[in-house]
Parts: sequence; C-alpha cells; structure tokens
Amino acid sequence: MTDHHPWRGVLVATALPLNDDLSVDYDRYAEHCAWLVGNGCDGVVPNGSLGEYQVLTPEERARVVETAVAAVGGERVMPGVAAYGSAEARRWAEQAGEAGCRAVMLLPPNAYRADERSVLAHYAEVARSGLPVVAYNNPIDTKVDLVPELLARLHGEGYIRGVKEFSGDVRRAYRIAELAPELDLLIGADDVLLELAVAGAKGWVAGYPNALPRACVELYRAAVGGDPGTALPLYRQLHPLLRWDSQVEFVQAIKLSMDIAGRHGGPCRPPRAALLPGQEAAVRAATEKALAAGLG
Repeated sequence: MTDHHPWRGVLVATALPLNDDLSVDYDRYAEHCAWLVGNGCDGVVPNGSLGEYQVLTPEERARVVETAVAAVGGERVMPGVAAYGSAEARRWAEQAGEAGCRAVMLLPPNAYRADERSVLAHYAEVARSGLPVVAYNNPIDTKVDLVPELLARLHGEGYIRGVKEFSGDVRRAYRIAELAPELDLLIGADDVLLELAVAGAKGWVAGYPNALPRACVELYRAAVGGDPGTALPLYRQLHPLLRWDSQVEFVQAIKLSMDIAGRHGGPCRPPRAALLPGQEAAVRAATEKALAAGLG
C-alpha cells in the first residue's frame, strides 16, 4: 500500500462485531481493525457486504467508518459507499473523505439491472466527491456486470482507479490489462486469490484474514511475489475456507471461523440466518484443521 494507491495490498473487508442484542460493538470493532493491521494487513474496508452495511442505520454506518479511521488511520481505510441512489452514494463518499479516508469502494447501481448509461452516470456522480473510487464488480449479487470493456470506459473517463473483481472469471484479468493497463486489479474473491495474483493483481479485498490474518498475508505476499513454492501449499491448505467467501453464507462462515480462532465473530443481523448444522460442521472442521496446522 502507498499513499497514492491506498487500495493496494491486503485490505480486509471487515466483519462487524455485534453484541447479543445485535447492537454494534464499536470498541471491539476498533480493536479488531488494529489487530488486523498489527498482524500484517495493509488496511480495512468497512461497510462492505461482509460488514452487513445494508442493515445498518445511517448513524451506525457513519460511526463504523469513524471508528476504523480512529483505530488505524484514514490512509488505511477504504469504506464501501454503495447505496441505491447515486446522490446517497456520493454523500457516503463525502463522509468518508471528511473522516480522513483516501479512497472508497463502490458497487454499480444495485436496486435494478442498470444499463451502461446508468452505470457511467452512477460512477461519475460519486467521482465528484473527489476521492479515488475503486469499483466493485459483483454480478452475482447485483445483476450488473462490469465487464472489461465497461471497466475500461469507466477508467478512461477518470471515474475509477481500480476494481475489486468478484466475477470469479479469472480470464478477465488479462482482458482488463489489455484494455486499461493503468487500472489496478484487486482480488475480490478469496478462492481465486492465486489465479488473480499470478495475473498481476495489485491488491486483495479479503474476507478470511478476519479469522486467519497472518497465514492469509503470507499467502498473498508469496503469490504476488512470484514464490509458488510457498504460495501453492498454503493455498491448498486454506482453500477449504477461502471458498466460503463465494458462498451465500460467507458472512456467517467467516464469523464462525473468527469465533473458533479466538476472535469475536458473533451473530449476524436478520435476514441472515444461522448456518445449517452441516454447514457449521464443515466450517468448524476446516477452521480447526487450519489452526492445528499452525495457520493463524
């Protein structure tokens, strides 16, 4: 991570610790952000999907950003600013700037299946906040696909500086590099980390470091550093967990792994329901195996 590219490196899409009454535990969240950075992560991404931003009040959402900045410094915080309306997303970007953040992450319009003109207008509006914008391509959940040609146009217009790529299609990395060589590719799904790192990714917006930061950072550094002898065995060991990041129940799975690893994962707000017994058993077994192997 650098001052000019604060989205580079391992940025953890932070899970949000909740109390038993489902209120936000801000003190514990501050401690978690500091713990992640202390264990080698470059920064945090509050108010992403993993942070359950959709079910936070505006007051909670703003305070989460302020808490992260107070804990690790604004240069290490890249909040998600997704919203149904472009004006609202821009306001969240402005709030991030006022809090001291150096960049924001933005989904395309996600209230409906937006066309290309709407996507361009959405990113143009948020770019007016003055902060660098990292696009977040998640066609699985948003039904809007930021294909390489559209990303190149967004970048060419000056609206985005990077993209968190969550499509799972690792072939896109090469097309993006051809069409927009200055656009930074960020790994968006934990279970394609090695493939996108080899393809030239400059960062990782990561889920599983919430539970196992040191092992995940070691994996990322080896993968982007051209050390397959270290990266591949680690990737094989961690993949039974990393693949949960691409499942519907990713928040619950990562929070459970945090609990098992001695962190506070805790509950999720509705409508997210608890893992089914078979899912819980699978996450528990994979987490315990990783911990027993010394991966933390």
